[in-house]
Amino acid sequence: MRKLFSIVYLLYAAIIFIGLMLIVFPLVLLVSFLLPNLTGKKIILACLRTWAFLFSCFSFFWVTTSGKHNINLKRPHIYVGNHGSYLDAVAVCLCIPQHFFALGKIEMTKVPVFGMIYKRIVVMIDRSSAESRANSVQILKEEIAAGQSILIFPEGTMNKTNTPLTEFYDGAFRIAIQTQTPILPFVMLNGRNLLPRINPLKAKPGIIKAIMLPAIEVTGLTEHDIPALKEKTYQLMYSALLAETTQHNQ
Repeated sequence: MRKLFSIVYLLYAAIIFIGLMLIVFPLVLLVSFLLPNLTGKKIILACLRTWAFLFSCFSFFWVTTSGKHNINLKRPHIYVGNHGSYLDAVAVCLCIPQHFFALGKIEMTKVPVFGMIYKRIVVMIDRSSAESRANSVQILKEEIAAGQSILIFPEGTMNKTNTPLTEFYDGAFRIAIQTQTPILPFVMLNGRNLLPRINPLKAKPGIIKAIMLPAIEVTGLTEHDIPALKEKTYQLMYSALLAETTQHNQ
């Protein structure tokens, strides 16, 4: 009976996801054509936030956020978060209060409809290409220089292991030091439980909890400090994930 419920629920959520995306898609195309600049990208992000909010309401994947007091809305940040579920795309739209540009995998552009919208708001990277990596970093640094925040999943891809976090790449931390922009770590919990990547037929409604952690200042740091900065961020996020998991299991 539970398996049947999960199948029906997954189909229902998929219909809501696609239906709302089809409504947003024409508007995104129109805005990207008429306003191919920062204003247009802000409008597109607003559209996606509306889509994420409606999807959250209708699919019963609710998102709650705590720790927003750790964010100084008057300055840009480099947001770094864990990535363990397809629901993370919905969660980040709702939990990050600032306008931001995200670094995303080029493979996502192959997803029908979503991919067309994705490539209009995300700085895409092909990790197999050194040229693509360098170009993506340059674009992100330009966005920060213009006063915009950016989002990077430092694990590089979705975590497919049973551990809370996998090893971090250097990129986010190198950009932070080179641009002297603070790191804003955050964690998202329960997404993997609500929509398992390995077995999506176990999908179920519930709450995705996002926690914004204290910002990490990088003033005066050099590239020699990248390993220490990366480790500090990793440990902060790992501890938050472990604490929440332990509390949930008690």
